[in-house]
Amino acid sequence: MSQEVFLKAHRNIAKYRGSATLKTWLLTITRNTAFSWRRNSFWHRFIPLGKNQSPGQAGSAEKEALSKQYVNRIWELIMELPDKHREVLMLEIQQGLSTSETAALLGVAEGTVKSRLSRAREKMRKALEEDER
Repeated sequence: MSQEVFLKAHRNIAKYRGSATLKTWLLTITRNTAFSWRRNSFWHRFIPLGKNQSPGQAGSAEKEALSKQYVNRIWELIMELPDKHREVLMLEIQQGLSTSETAALLGVAEGTVKSRLSRAREKMRKALEEDER
């Protein structure tokens, strides 16, 4: 997907108006590409894998399996969130965007971003609590 994003950016660099930062422009392309990919049937079969441990930090096979299972479950729960909640959560977690940057990228008010983040976190908290029961 990242290759597709950069190809789209390369093809459309002349259309970049400079009204937003280049980072915001690229993230908008990335967001739209991700939504296109998500509509593809591939996404329905895909379960993201957790991050691998670095060499030298290997734990027991049982611990590693449980850790991967937990990470996979968290990703499943994130993917079950409504689009508007998932995207603000992912922009914060994976991209490290601030509330104002996220608001500019999505074209919504900062208060909207804050409320969506709050709701996304609450839904994740409830889902994790239900899983623990």
